[in-house]
Amino acid sequence: MTAPSLSGGCQCGAVRFSATSLGRASICHCRMCQKAFGNICGPLVTADGLVWTRGATKYFQSSNNVRRGFCGDCGTPLTYEYEGGVEVAIAAFDRAAEIAPVIQLAVESRLPWFDRLAGLPTRTEAEAAKVAGFYASIVSHQHPDHHTSAWPPPSQPGGNHG
Repeated sequence: MTAPSLSGGCQCGAVRFSATSLGRASICHCRMCQKAFGNICGPLVTADGLVWTRGATKYFQSSNNVRRGFCGDCGTPLTYEYEGGVEVAIAAFDRAAEIAPVIQLAVESRLPWFDRLAGLPTRTEAEAAKVAGFYASIVSHQHPDHHTSAWPPPSQPGGNHG
């Protein structure tokens, strides 16, 4: 893996982090990860030297051995923490595209249609043209993929998370 930016945060910007190095990146198909991410799997990477640079996570004790950290403001899933270390949600990193999973875990819980996802069709040009105006009208309130001294800006709805 090339050296990615080792910083990231939640969708609203209330919680930001950095790590000193990354370990194994995985996708976990266990039912707990599916529920925690509200998705078909939990994409996680081991994060060494994790520090919170803005805000702090809230936690849910998902089992006797694991707690999961998330942003208390926007709900973004951030961590999977256990006695042996901490893993961070891959897509929470600013440069998530550089962190490719190298293994699938808990495949016995993998949803039966998972392997067919890459073969699904995409929108036709005509279908894309129908929704282009809607997408062009969107003004994102999501935190950008880099550090900011404050977020959201004072003029943006939602105030200032510091």
